[in-house]
Amino acid sequence: MKIADVLIIIGFVVIAAIILIVLIGGIFLLVMDRKQKQHPILRNYPLIGRARYFLESIGPELRQYLFNNDLEGKPFSRVEYQHIVKKAKYKRDVIGFGSQRDFEEPGFYIRNSLFPKLTEELKMDRELKVTTERYLLLNEPLFAQRDEKLEDEESPVYLLEEEDAIVIGEHTSQPFRVKGQIGMSAMSFGSLGDRAITALSEGLGIAKGTWMNTGEGGLSDYHLKGGVDIIMQIGPGLFGVRDKEGNFSWEALEEKSRIPEVKAFEIKLAQGAKTRGGHIDGEKVTEEIARIRMVEPFKSIDSPNRFHEFDDLPSLFQFFEKVRKHTGKPIGMKVVIGSKQEAEELAKAIKETGMGPDFITVDGGEGGTGASYQELADSAGLPIRSALPLVDQALRQYGVRDRLKIIASGKMFSPDRVVIALAMGADLVNIARAFMITVGCIQALQCHSNSCPAGVATTDPELQKALVVDEKKWRTANYLISMRKGLFRLAAASGLDSPTKFTRDHIVYRDEKGRTWSLDEIYQSIYKPENINDIS
Repeated sequence: MKIADVLIIIGFVVIAAIILIVLIGGIFLLVMDRKQKQHPILRNYPLIGRARYFLESIGPELRQYLFNNDLEGKPFSRVEYQHIVKKAKYKRDVIGFGSQRDFEEPGFYIRNSLFPKLTEELKMDRELKVTTERYLLLNEPLFAQRDEKLEDEESPVYLLEEEDAIVIGEHTSQPFRVKGQIGMSAMSFGSLGDRAITALSEGLGIAKGTWMNTGEGGLSDYHLKGGVDIIMQIGPGLFGVRDKEGNFSWEALEEKSRIPEVKAFEIKLAQGAKTRGGHIDGEKVTEEIARIRMVEPFKSIDSPNRFHEFDDLPSLFQFFEKVRKHTGKPIGMKVVIGSKQEAEELAKAIKETGMGPDFITVDGGEGGTGASYQELADSAGLPIRSALPLVDQALRQYGVRDRLKIIASGKMFSPDRVVIALAMGADLVNIARAFMITVGCIQALQCHSNSCPAGVATTDPELQKALVVDEKKWRTANYLISMRKGLFRLAAASGLDSPTKFTRDHIVYRDEKGRTWSLDEIYQSIYKPENINDIS
């Protein structure tokens, strides 16, 4: 018998075996699906039902890459995601042909000037330059990988001049000076893996002039890898500043305050995506994370809804005073604002007690998180463009705005969004998810499951192998530098020599009828003299 005949017979046998296996498997599933009691579709239509559930499981991926248009995806559309990636990977932020914004929809606009500033007129640090690595796109074929190469590029870091530096806690013994208006929002080690935290720390360190918020999970060695300035967050779980019984430890606080990189502390009262204590699933709580947080490994952690150490504003402010006394460093609070009355109560308490925070981080309800509950993420707490003006205006009405700085957070992923927040009253802004994207996040929405396919929001060592720190750190640096460059570009277009000079006058709101309103006009409709009592 010829070899060709043997191969034909073997092929026929293999195909027949495959068909038989599939047929037997199909009959088995058919019988099992008819008998099961959980899914009615499978009982009536076994084969079609199986296909339905398969398509349902891959639906998010199909919508993200095939069926959603460029502006539909949530939390970030394809266009928004790509803008972040291009800044990080290519250090480019230009578009062609025109904007995809729907100009018929109501929204905020930045007032341009008839006589913009020239580049040489901008007040920025021109001495400090850094060399980063960026990709140069050589060719982008349809059916093959992009042809691109890494190249070194030296550029300014687009920091403020020394005289424009923003000082947090200027009356403390160790004030915190920052020359960049953008920093990293709270992201805990545990919610993110060690490689992601390391890449972010080193990238922010390369970009200079910024800060990294530890999140409520405590200060890890990975936060310190890049030598970047640190704002250490303390949540109701007291991770990193508690004793073995779970009580607040002033000794542990003092120990953390002696670390040179730690420039300030932040008390987390709430977060925009979860107006309650934090949560981390047990599979993420490795022995290392448990040691840092002083909890049991591999058990889910739920922080209390609030601190046991205080239960009103006066007792909170007393706690702030004690933290300053023990550390000598600025102390702030992270809040979610739910109403105008809440903002006024905060401002009034600061005035009446003569105490209060050195900074307030106002987190919008549109902010992200590693894990939360749908009802909290969707409906509890105002979005940042509603909350921020309420806080700024209340502090001004009570005459205490100059006592503290405001940090805004909530989808601040582009320079124009940052500028609008600065004009609404923020001194600084925090960014979280956009920085996650710079180190590889693909918006798989699996942060809560410890199965992040990009190795970012996971502590699984196998999944983390996907994230190469020495490559991703440059993307973080490039993105931040490009963002700050965009702030100066918008300042110049508005006739300003520095992005620190944006005010309400530079923002206009266009409503659904095409009418335009200044921020002052909007604020006056919210705050009328009779709404403020006894502010003298």
